[in-house]
Amino acid sequence: MKIHGIYNADGGIIGELQYVLGKIMGKAHCSLCDITHSYISKKKSWKALESRGEFEINLLHINEQEPDLREFTLGITPCVLAKEESKFRILLTSEQLENCNKSVSSFEEALHNSINSD
Repeated sequence: MKIHGIYNADGGIIGELQYVLGKIMGKAHCSLCDITHSYISKKKSWKALESRGEFEINLLHINEQEPDLREFTLGITPCVLAKEESKFRILLTSEQLENCNKSVSSFEEALHNSINSD
């Protein structure tokens, strides 16, 4: 199973600047961004999650997705999903990410629960 986390923002310098300005003006929000990053860089707690190696999460911006993934996530970002064989399955919705309240440990627990609910 391959896990993808899709931000509700475009990548690249312009995309990042647009997101930051939108966030400051209250017009842009991404709960996955809030979980993985502080204002400047990745959170230490997120880096610790990555280093444990339990989950390999491919974090992507909207404009960095392959066409099939982009089509699947259209209008539902941010989200976390799994690709199993050739099918995608939502693991965490935008609402579930928001309920993590910017907490990496809450995210990890929610992801565990979603993966183990099958």
